[in-house]
Amino acid sequence: MLIKQGVLEQIRAGAVTLAFRRWSRPTVKAGGRLRTSVGILAIDGVDEIARTDITAQDAARAGASSLKALLADLDGRQEGTLYRIELRWLGADPREAVRHDDDLAGEALEKLRKQLSDLDRRSKSGPWARRTFELIGAKDGITAAEIADCQEMAKSALKIKVRKLKELGLTESLSSGYRLSPRGRALMKVIKGRT
Repeated sequence: MLIKQGVLEQIRAGAVTLAFRRWSRPTVKAGGRLRTSVGILAIDGVDEIARTDITAQDAARAGASSLKALLADLDGRQEGTLYRIELRWLGADPREAVRHDDDLAGEALEKLRKQLSDLDRRSKSGPWARRTFELIGAKDGITAAEIADCQEMAKSALKIKVRKLKELGLTESLSSGYRLSPRGRALMKVIKGRT
């Protein structure tokens, strides 16, 4: 579920607690969570709704300037069933703290090196993790398309794999492309034998 940055900021502030979408099938479910650039959102409800059942109060809770504006926006979107999504900000992305933990020594270092190696070892499509990590480390802002070309894999497959590096706290997304996090840079220094 894509949400514009301005709306995400309003969700974090508690000013927006609803969203409306037309989908052939929902891309989020009640009880789920959604990672965003402002942190984690809780999805408290996903319900089909008739266009005529949307109220001015709903429009305000969705951050629309008016009911008329919200309906015009919804009418301009693709066909599909209309859904009302209850959401709220849960808190910061826990990966954020991990990304900034660059104190890699002893057990923590060995565990991280093993996790990176395991990504390559368990991959059914062949090793990718170390090479992708090194490509990101070589150029801040390297795009998924550039990495995919170097790795000879589809961009969509590459993006899924990079998420695994993010889970380890090694990389972070930029507005365009990726870079190593402080944790990733610390690991790169060890791998390259620098102090």
